[in-house]
Amino acid sequence: QVQLVESGGGLVQAGGSLRLSCAASGRTRSMYGMYWFRQAPGKERDFVSGISWTGSSTSYADSVKGRFTISRDNAKNTFYLQMNNLKPDDTAVYYCAVDNLYRAVPTTRHVDYWGQGTQVTVSS
Repeated sequence: QVQLVESGGGLVQAGGSLRLSCAASGRTRSMYGMYWFRQAPGKERDFVSGISWTGSSTSYADSVKGRFTISRDNAKNTFYLQMNNLKPDDTAVYYCAVDNLYRAVPTTRHVDYWGQGTQVTVSS
């Protein structure tokens, strides 16, 4: 079992920045793929970004490329999503997730464990 706890969400104006954190505990050695997904009201949960355990591989949804950066600190069992130049369309509940494999573009069915979600609201 892996437990994931997100933090860092909130309300920000368009053009602003937030950094999300996901702290993991439990069987963290099985975390080969670490991801962020998001779900806006009435929409499906979509992939945002992913990073491999070594950090050598990262991936991003087209909608966030150039604005979001994923990183991880294995010593702290924590990974992050730095979100810059936020837009109202980025408003969603953001979930961190882990997989026992790294996949460049995972779907929700690939995820082994989910965090509880953190709300990000971007005002125009």
